[in-house]
Amino acid sequence: MMNEAPLAVILAENWNYLVVITLMMSGLFIVISRFNLVKKLVGLSIFQTSVFLFYISVGKVAGGTAPIITGDPDTLYSNPLPHVLILTAIVVGVATTALGLALVLRIHAAFGSIEEDEVLAMKAEDGLPRVRRILEQQGDRLGDRQEQAGVEGEAEK
Repeated sequence: MMNEAPLAVILAENWNYLVVITLMMSGLFIVISRFNLVKKLVGLSIFQTSVFLFYISVGKVAGGTAPIITGDPDTLYSNPLPHVLILTAIVVGVATTALGLALVLRIHAAFGSIEEDEVLAMKAEDGLPRVRRILEQQGDRLGDRQEQAGVEGEAEK
């Protein structure tokens, strides 16, 4: 039979994949289990970080060095492409998170809450964001005032 390494040795050599799995599962759990929109964005960021770590781990060549030509033909180089792609993905991830936070602010301004279940209940209740409801209520009050002024004006005549 083949000489198999003990589980502890395999885990010690591949600890980065354990970190990736832990971060990925915790990020997914946060996204699924929380109703707070900011917490969902945090969960997405954690999940995204695990994907970054996974791509960097896969792109690393054992014994490879930075891709700087030294003139030695036997030098083993690591591929720089995964690192470049991850830098781009980090920038896109930060921009996406910023956009998500801006949307959460707009949702809070419109509905007065950032809890997903409360926002959905408000939308189902009357299909209008809080700003429109407030404007309609003020419009109703204005109409009531105009009617009262009309009734008082007729009574004075």
